Amino acid sequence: MTPKNFQSSVKLTTNNPFCKRNETKKEPAQEKEASSVNKPEKTLHRKANSIMMGLQKITRLTSMFTMKKKKSTRFCHQALVLTALVLASGGCAVGPNFKPPEKPLVASYGAEPAPYVTAEAKTRLGGMQRFVHGGDVPEAWWTLFESPALNHLITLAIEGNPNLDAARASLRVAEENVLARQSGFFPSLDGKASTARNKSQGGSPYTLYNTSVSISYVPDIFGQNRRAVEQLAAQAEAQRFELEAAYLTLTSNVVTASIQEAALRAQIRATKDIIAAQKKQLNIMKTQFEVGSIAKQDLLTQQTSVASTEASLPPLEQQLAATRHLLAVLLGRFPSENPAPLSDLAQLHLPKDIPLSVPSQLVEQRPDIMAAQARLHAASAGIGVATAAMFPQISLSASYGVGASHIGDLFNAGTAMWGLAAGLAQPLFHGGELWHNRKAAQAGFDQAAATYRATVLVAFQNVADALKALEADALALKAQEQARDAAAQALDLATQRFNAGATDFITLLIVQTNYQQTEIAFIKAQALRLSDTAALFQALGGGWWNRPYDLKTKKASAKN
Repeated sequence: MTPKNFQSSVKLTTNNPFCKRNETKKEPAQEKEASSVNKPEKTLHRKANSIMMGLQKITRLTSMFTMKKKKSTRFCHQALVLTALVLASGGCAVGPNFKPPEKPLVASYGAEPAPYVTAEAKTRLGGMQRFVHGGDVPEAWWTLFESPALNHLITLAIEGNPNLDAARASLRVAEENVLARQSGFFPSLDGKASTARNKSQGGSPYTLYNTSVSISYVPDIFGQNRRAVEQLAAQAEAQRFELEAAYLTLTSNVVTASIQEAALRAQIRATKDIIAAQKKQLNIMKTQFEVGSIAKQDLLTQQTSVASTEASLPPLEQQLAATRHLLAVLLGRFPSENPAPLSDLAQLHLPKDIPLSVPSQLVEQRPDIMAAQARLHAASAGIGVATAAMFPQISLSASYGVGASHIGDLFNAGTAMWGLAAGLAQPLFHGGELWHNRKAAQAGFDQAAATYRATVLVAFQNVADALKALEADALALKAQEQARDAAAQALDLATQRFNAGATDFITLLIVQTNYQQTEIAFIKAQALRLSDTAALFQALGGGWWNRPYDLKTKKASAKN
């Protein structure tokens, strides 16, 4: 995969003569990216002149308003309408328009084409798995394990996990920030009332009462507010996919922890069975030693073997306790509030048909990739925000109020006061601050683009690793099953021969050790195949796009 697969282009499109029309530019490097938002100086002067001409017309209308009181309402209305027309006719959003990166042009996840089937073993969890190429991952993918106990644990985790609640709250914060910033598109209206006690030199003290209403508006001529809203909206979109990623991580961790718990319980049971068999053999050997048929060294060796097997039990029990504690916390509970356990691997079924998305769809299915794309969008909008800060800013305001020395005279004739104002502010010299802010925004875009590329590469690696792991797991489980069956037969035969005096104790001890190792390895191979199946579902994105409800509110989706 080459970096060109991830190149994004920006398109600057506007109806304003101040901005270049339909300027499209690739951005493989910082300098080219920076040039995509540069504007010719001549068009800047033309735009500034048109704005100043509009302001002069507004000033003339205001003067006419003061000389012709009878027509003041009509002239005020004309002034405001002309102001709106002058400003609205020239608005544009400087900076690059975001275009999502192109999908990677790769045909497969790994160096080799994805498999269609896996190997098959005779055991219940050793069935053949089929990969449905182009299939769609279900939203509740964990139900494919056909375990009501597991489904119940997932439900408890979704309802009680605090990290998921924190991600929901973060999304609400981001969405409210967008709504707050959108207020900049509207005028601000404020009311004021005051009273003041004054005294002039040689005069008597007097009280002045005043009440007024003022309205102010900063037109978004160069799109600074629009780009800021776009940036915040992209950040909210990133947070939405962070919520999806938290949901996917939570459900995957619950599945993995449940499988691990069941596997540890199976290992503990197998170890206890082995200890029981070894102790039974030890009792037989004690009897043989008492009658003098075996040496004391053989008896001591068997006692050592029993003690060694017993020593392997506490670490397994400690791992089980830690897994139980982890599962309780994932469910939003204290470690002392353990949920009903998934007591046996037999409570799980191996998913037979596994949907496998085509590689080009993965970038639209992985929440982490979509979040990285949204952050890239936010960085692109940030360039526009920094660019717009370098251009003039228009401010408009109007006020109307009444003032009198007696509160009862406030609304009498002759107490009215009004005002209209328009201003133009152009940054001239800020010590390079605005320029370097823009360069920093461009560097931030480069950083976000590199992060996006890295996220995509890791996502493809996750899928490739999971596919290869499932192939290897199937072969390993088949081999472990054969090894366990052979070791069990060898142990039965060696035990019978030793008790009959047909073989020595060293042979029996070797066979016992082999059986113990193969039994534990067989359990681990079963659990690993289940865990890697869950890892593949997680690597493919978890099917969040098929969810029939809104994860933020836990309500049914309107489109479903």
